[in-house]
Amino acid sequence: MDVRSPRRRMSRRSRARGVVAVLAAMCLALAACSGGGGGGSTPSSATPSATGPSGSTRAALVIRDFAFVPADLPVAPGGRVTVTNEDSVTHTVTAAGGDAFDTGDIAPGATATFTAPGARGSYPYTCTIHPSMLGTLVVG
Repeated sequence: MDVRSPRRRMSRRSRARGVVAVLAAMCLALAACSGGGGGGSTPSSATPSATGPSGSTRAALVIRDFAFVPADLPVAPGGRVTVTNEDSVTHTVTAAGGDAFDTGDIAPGATATFTAPGARGSYPYTCTIHPSMLGTLVVG
């Protein structure tokens, strides 16, 4: 026989239900905010990129902290790529091993635009001034 009062038993039951309800609400909130495969918001300017699985006719690339953001940039064949230099020094975006594209010098705070190659494939690029900066244009 339970020697506890009915009030105390009810209090524990209510508390347990409350905890379960809070946990369920948290799980639903996390599931709603997770990055599932569904629709959602457009990418923020903090991480610019093209949209679509095989690239877009327009893509944005940012140079920030001596790095290309994003490092792998999808774009459609013949698409336009806009590059914004957010660093305090001059950079370039130059295709490695060929002349598929080259922005020339991009001054701090400036932008440059180039046309992606017409052939599908991956095109590694670098900054000719800072060769440790690497990225890949994924044309598809």
